[in-house]
Amino acid sequence: MYILKVKGKAKIPDYIQLRDDNYVLIEYFRADRPFKNLKKYRLEGKEEELKKIVEEMPFGKLQKLPFEV
Repeated sequence: MYILKVKGKAKIPDYIQLRDDNYVLIEYFRADRPFKNLKKYRLEGKEEELKKIVEEMPFGKLQKLPFEV
């Protein structure tokens, strides 16, 4: 699974995208309110790791999640 942070413009907020191994968009959510449907993607319990990744990652760079899903 991959993660991408997208920079918003003007009144549009920043977003986080989750993509599967084929780079297909499976979920997106606002960066200021993330982590709502993590159980659906077998990511429950990884909220702190994801929060740290999101805070440190640059905008527009697709990254593979560093843990198995």
